Amino acid sequence: MKPLVQKYGGTSVASTERIEAVADRIVAAQIAGHPMVVVVSAMGDTTDDLLALARRITAEPPARELDMLLTAGERISMSLLSIALQARGRPAISFTGSQSGIITDGRHADAKILDVRGDRIRAALAAGRIVIVAGFQGVSAEREVTTLGRGGSDTTAVALAAALEAERCEIYTDVDGVYTADPRVVPQAVKLARIDYDAMLELASHGARVLHPRSVEVARRFGVPLHVRSSFNDSPGTVVEPMERIETDVVRGIACDAEVATLVVSGLPAGPGGAAEILAAVGRAGIRTLLLLQAPAPSGGELAILLQEADLERAEAALRPLLALPGTQVRTDAQVAAVSVVGHAIHSHPGTAGLILSALEGVRVEWISGSAICVTCVVPRAEAHRAMAQLHARLGLEGASPPPV
Repeated sequence: MKPLVQKYGGTSVASTERIEAVADRIVAAQIAGHPMVVVVSAMGDTTDDLLALARRITAEPPARELDMLLTAGERISMSLLSIALQARGRPAISFTGSQSGIITDGRHADAKILDVRGDRIRAALAAGRIVIVAGFQGVSAEREVTTLGRGGSDTTAVALAAALEAERCEIYTDVDGVYTADPRVVPQAVKLARIDYDAMLELASHGARVLHPRSVEVARRFGVPLHVRSSFNDSPGTVVEPMERIETDVVRGIACDAEVATLVVSGLPAGPGGAAEILAAVGRAGIRTLLLLQAPAPSGGELAILLQEADLERAEAALRPLLALPGTQVRTDAQVAAVSVVGHAIHSHPGTAGLILSALEGVRVEWISGSAICVTCVVPRAEAHRAMAQLHARLGLEGASPPPV
């Protein structure tokens, strides 16, 4: 039988009581006949606590040493879970990312997985053991410990599922599936029984916190079925997998990212050269741009960039040497949010943009941008929750069941 990969997030293993409950769930799955590989995050707020300790010493801890420190959180979780399983008479073994053969590039704090060798995992499975793997971490070709960035345990789990040709990858968290909107913001939000990779990737990329975008990208690339479930109940959750569609324009959900900021450079020289230099400088600083808008202006070209609020200060510093030209100005706004409507062919459907804007009556829309399956509106952060609720109601997402797939 193919192995089953399960991943448990920080809230799922936040205490020894929670770890014992997870152990019971794993034992039940093994009794059902599944060879088990389990990926764990650090307990509760452990990662934040470790980061705070480092920053009590210095505001900018060395990236290598920070990776060494932060990987300790997952090692605690994996060891305790293995102990709990062995206390139940189940043979189990825990592995770090490097012991599991998760090979990454050399970038600290945001490493990318290059290969998953998994020889020790396969040998342990063949010996009948439950394998517990520390998420969020790997090792570079230079034998340096690396971390995959926030949400990296999701990516660890999906990458292992792909490498091991697992039956599926179950992501256990503190929510019981993927909803049409954040139910804490929109109480009328509906849980989706199924969603395809593309729509899930857009929702994850635009602020839905259920799955990390990189994990969805890996699942889509290798065809790994994902199952998002709660570790606190037996709800069936949401299945993420390929789905064939014929000319559908259904809206699948609404996401909100309230941790963004805008940076607008005006007075650029005519032509693409000025904008290219701006974007190159931002890229060299390792900053990801979420949205770009370029337009002519009476006093020169204007380039607007949407980026993570945490990157705003670094972006301004990276651009400072380029802004010595007379008339060039930068303005920023860290009090915005990006509200995104995700669906299939919605941008090509006549009237979609107008319907979205009419649904946002009373909300100031700063920008609007769209792709084939996503329309994003940048709005004042204070109005983001109202924007989500109005869109959810107007676009037909309320009710006892979601729109048909």
